[in-house]
This record gives sequence, structure tokens and C-alpha cells, in this order.
Amino acid sequence: MTAFWQQRGRRQENGGLGSVIDGLGSVFDVLLANARLVLGVSGAAVLAIATLAVKRLIDRATSPRDEGDPKAEQKSLEESWQDLALIKTTPKPPKKQRREDLSEPLLSPARPVVPDPRGCSVPLGAPQVKSSPLRCLTLQEKLLSHSSQLAVPEIQASLVPQLARSICTQLQNFLRNKCPELSFGRFFLRGALLDGLEVLAADHIHLMLPVVLDAGLWSLISGEDTVVRNPQYWMIKRIDLGYFPRGCSPWDRFIVGRYLSSSVLNETLHKLLVASINWPAIGGLLGCAIHPVVASRELKLEVKHDQVELSITLFPVVEMEDKVLLAVPPEGLVENLWLESFYKAEVSRVKELDAGDSGARQLCLRILNGICRSQPSLHKLGGSPVTHIILHLSDTASDWAEESLADRFQQVLEELVACLEKGVLLCYFNPKINLFSGLLEEEIDEMGFVLYRAISEPELLLK
Repeated sequence: MTAFWQQRGRRQENGGLGSVIDGLGSVFDVLLANARLVLGVSGAAVLAIATLAVKRLIDRATSPRDEGDPKAEQKSLEESWQDLALIKTTPKPPKKQRREDLSEPLLSPARPVVPDPRGCSVPLGAPQVKSSPLRCLTLQEKLLSHSSQLAVPEIQASLVPQLARSICTQLQNFLRNKCPELSFGRFFLRGALLDGLEVLAADHIHLMLPVVLDAGLWSLISGEDTVVRNPQYWMIKRIDLGYFPRGCSPWDRFIVGRYLSSSVLNETLHKLLVASINWPAIGGLLGCAIHPVVASRELKLEVKHDQVELSITLFPVVEMEDKVLLAVPPEGLVENLWLESFYKAEVSRVKELDAGDSGARQLCLRILNGICRSQPSLHKLGGSPVTHIILHLSDTASDWAEESLADRFQQVLEELVACLEKGVLLCYFNPKINLFSGLLEEEIDEMGFVLYRAISEPELLLK
């Protein structure tokens, strides 16, 4: 029964639709036969092309499909798009001139001729002007041009240090009044902006809080001799408690297990910053809004001025035995560790080398810092790692003149990729320290991929 109704449906479909198609075909034939007389040659051509396309669409719609071919429907759609494109691209016949157009003057005002970018004809005898070829910039020229775009806006370069110094003074006065027993040294600012190495924007600066310790009551223990086995960290131990019991040092209140705890000191200062200091009053006095960052593990202030926005990070710092130690403990259960900072030595050494041979190390460092700042995947390479690479290369590459900037820049990229492949970048001042030890494997892979591509095309980093 099912087969019967299918055969009947096909006969009705073929009978009804086929007669309609035959009728349309005869109409098209009559039109095409008389189109030349009615529409002219060009009009007949247009009608013929359009008619052909429409007939193809109708034939394809009525032709039986191959039910076993899964691509038949897709093919018919593609061919239909081709036929529609054929109709759209057919030239339009010239518009028939109207009666009112005959009254218009034959000569209209001349309009400027727009040259065709694909090509234009040159009149005979006209002098031909040779177009000068585009000049390709070398890597050296691109680096120098890029460095000129890294300058910090003048308003930021002048206003940010002024604001930070004012906040520094207000904070020191508060701590002297609130905690007179704590022997802080004179607060000072530090950062790339003050050392001429800041790029793009002056939006962050460091505020150092010197912790003055009595050398007779405290001693340093290397992180290699502790459970962390990391030479970049140190512990500050309270000694001679038998002769000088607790309370002899104002910092004894921050002792945990006979060690000066960086975590406890940070927590105390964090409470003072958040709950005790009247930042709205200080901000009103300085013409800005100051807010301590409550959720951060760091001691951080956010400053908003009409012209700049600034982030100030506070670091309690201990200077003992030629070491500069910051209260930056690693994440985890160990809370008595202090991080050794080489920033002061890094900047001093780079400037000393440049002064000795009129080199471009600082220029190269600024360019690389700008690249790391503008590319999120390279953020953790900026600053100290790049500086140590440049210092290592300075021991082997003697030519650091500005004319050799491109060669040195390329060499820095190659050295960075080599260090990332090994996952090791030795500290210039202490070869026992691996500056890449805190990076995740995914971060190393991502940075290595970006820099590996840049070795063959350094211009990718300058965009």
C-alpha cells in the first residue's frame, strides 16, 4: 500500500509540475526569440543569462535526487549560490533615455578624475614619473624608533614621584606617632621610574620601610640551611637570649620560634594601614583619593588623582651583612623567610658598565621591559630576569655601542630562549640562585614559544 501511494504521488507531481515547467519553457523560448527585436542585442544577452540561471534552478529543484548521496543537498545549495551569483554579476542594460533628459546640456562641468588603483593609461608623449620604492627599515632603525615611543608621559614622570614622596612623609609621621617604640629608618622610594628605566606609564612605585636591627642581637641564616633549601631566602635569628632576653629589641614582638617573622610584621602593618590611618583626610590634603588594598597579601595602596592613577607597594626591608632582605615570604607554611633583593645592585652595575664604555645596555633594557609590559605572556620576564641576562652577556660581548643595539637585542632573545629551554637562569650575583625557579611549566612554555618565534622575526615584539 505504501508503494502504491508513493507511485501515485510521483505521477501527480510529474504531471502537474511538469506541465507548468513545459509552459514556462515555451514562454522563455518565445521571449528569447523576440528579445533581440524588442530589447536589442545587450538586452537580449542579459535576458538570456538570467533565463538560463532561472531554468537551472527550476531543473535542479524538479530533478529526482539521489537518496543514497548524502552530499546531494549540499551540492545543490552550492550550485544555487553559483547561479545566483551569475544573475548578480550580469551587466545591467543601459538606462533608456527619458524625454526630460534631452533638455539637459550635453557638456556637463568637468569632474576630477579618480585614478584607478588597479592601473591607468598614460597618454602618449607624457613624461613618466618613476615612483620611488618603499624604504624598508632595518631592525636597528625599528628599535630606535620603538624606544622613542616608550617614554613615560611628562605629567606622570613629574607628578607620580611628588605624590609618592608626600604619602611617604605622611606614613612615616603616622608610624612615629602611633608606634614610637619601633625603630624604623627613614622611608624612601624605589622603582624603575626613579632610575630612568620605567616605560609606557608611571603607574607603580615601591615604598621601602627600613627595619633597623641591632647587629649584636640578630644574625642571618641562609635559606640553603633551612627546610626550603632556597638560597634566595634568608632567616633572621634572635641570638643571645640568655644575656639579652626578650624585650631588649623593639622587634622582639614579631618573633616566631626565635626568628623575626616577615609574615607577622606584614600582618601588623596591614592592620594599621587598613584600620588606623585616616586616608581620606590625607588624600584630601594631597588632592587625591587613597585606598589601602584590603584583600591583597602585599601592603599596597591605590592612589587616584585627576591626572594619574598610582599603585604604591610597601616593603619592610632589612639591610644586614651586605644583604638587602624584603619581607616577602613565599606562599606556604613557612612564615619567617625574607627574600633577598638584587635590584639596587642590578641598576648600579648596569649604569656602571654603560658609563665605562658609553654602552646602550639601559636602552636595550628599556626596550625589553616595554615589550614584557605590553605582552601579558611575558610579564614575569620583565625587570630582574632581563637585567641579569644583559649582565651575563656583558661579560662575553664587549661591543654595547648604540650602533650594535640590534645585534645585542637579538642576542638577548636567543639567550632568553636557551634559558627557558633549560628552565634555568642563574643570578648574576649568586650563581646558586635560579631566577626561573618560581615559574610554572606552562608559563615557561608560553614565554619560550613567543620568544622562539621572535628570534626569526624580532619585529613581532615591536608591534
